[in-house]
Amino acid sequence: MKFITSCLLAVILSCLLVYISALDLTFNVTGKADDKGICSCSVQIPDNTFPVARMEVLENTASALSLKVEREISKISEYTRSIQFYEQRIRNLSIKVETMEKTSISYTELDFEFLKLEIAEMEKLVSQLKTSVTGNVIVEQLYTEIKNMTLMVHQLESLDKNNVLAIRREIVALKNRLKECQEHSGKENAYIPAGTCSHGGIVNISKPSVVQLNWKGFSFKYGAWGKDYSILKKDNSVYWVAPLNADARYLEYYRLYNSYDDLLLYRNSRENRVDYGQGSGHVVYDSFLFYNCHGSGDMCKHDVNGNKLVLRRNLPGAVFNNRFSYAGVAWQDIDFAVDESGLWVIYSTEASTGNIVISKLNDTTLTVENTWQTRQYKPSVSNAFIVCGVLYAVRPVNTRKEEIFYAYDTKTNQEISVNIMIDKVLETMQSINYSPDDHKLHVYNDGYLLSYQLEFQPLPS
Repeated sequence: MKFITSCLLAVILSCLLVYISALDLTFNVTGKADDKGICSCSVQIPDNTFPVARMEVLENTASALSLKVEREISKISEYTRSIQFYEQRIRNLSIKVETMEKTSISYTELDFEFLKLEIAEMEKLVSQLKTSVTGNVIVEQLYTEIKNMTLMVHQLESLDKNNVLAIRREIVALKNRLKECQEHSGKENAYIPAGTCSHGGIVNISKPSVVQLNWKGFSFKYGAWGKDYSILKKDNSVYWVAPLNADARYLEYYRLYNSYDDLLLYRNSRENRVDYGQGSGHVVYDSFLFYNCHGSGDMCKHDVNGNKLVLRRNLPGAVFNNRFSYAGVAWQDIDFAVDESGLWVIYSTEASTGNIVISKLNDTTLTVENTWQTRQYKPSVSNAFIVCGVLYAVRPVNTRKEEIFYAYDTKTNQEISVNIMIDKVLETMQSINYSPDDHKLHVYNDGYLLSYQLEFQPLPS
């Protein structure tokens, strides 16, 4: 029995060795004899006779390579279409350059700039193609042609056989110099430093410059805007815009902008709310908003930085609630103004029978420092402003023009007849504010913000 068992084991062992040999798996196995002289050895057969794991790795690698090949084929198709498109553009550019060579009179500097832009765009694309498609003959040829065309355009521009571009540039330079001479010729004495009054009064006004529509929109036709001015702060560049509510009476919200650029772009604004005011007669002076307190003859002083009411004081004798407002502009019985010397208020009283009264205010306490009575009836005036202590009154001529027709000099107590026409964009000027910083008028015209440059009479040398 033992013999049969040993033979059977030997046969099985031989079969296993044959099978392992068929799998090309050969091993050297060391045996050993036991105490009875029987030789034995051990063989380890792998668990997986077929290399499944290696096969899976191979399949994944093949799939990844297939995807990469498909992407590269797609890129090549896209590059082929791009190359065809830019080949056509190069042909078109070649025609343009040939035309410029043959007809040198017809081209301008702008033509050169357009050519340069197109060539630079194509050069950028071809450079990308060179990086992606290495060693492609067509791409290399395209790149060489574009480089040659760049040189050709620069040569055309530099040679300029008839000196057309050179002459045109000289003409532009001469025109600019001539314009500067015209602007400065005879005006050396007319230059007025900011915040000073070294002139003989207003003699003319520029065409309107439309800054923008107010930040609330076209429906908010009443309001005011301007530039904050301070005698002490010479570098102040804050602009303010304060449209009334849609009822054209209530002042509730206003915005501040740190610069003119911020105002133009509606950016970096601070929006504040005030206790109700009324009318479009408000101004910002030295970081305080001054306005007519709602439903009263009181003056309100609002701190724009702290966003709070800091003072309220009655304006002695002043009428309110449309008793003597401007012509065509309601709720502006009390109209604040700013000039080089500080804060003013324009209003009427029952004692003045509706004629304009001018008072100089202490901007800290809102007390009246001095008062002047005029003979100009306030409801016949569409608006007014003060420059260097001189009140200027405006009246409508038609739907597109106003006239500065009246002036009152508080230094001499003289009334002056004036005739200076003002163009306007829309029919009604709801408010006019003067900026001593740049000698401009800031006008709120039916919801639009306009600015005008004032021209002054120079003093004798």
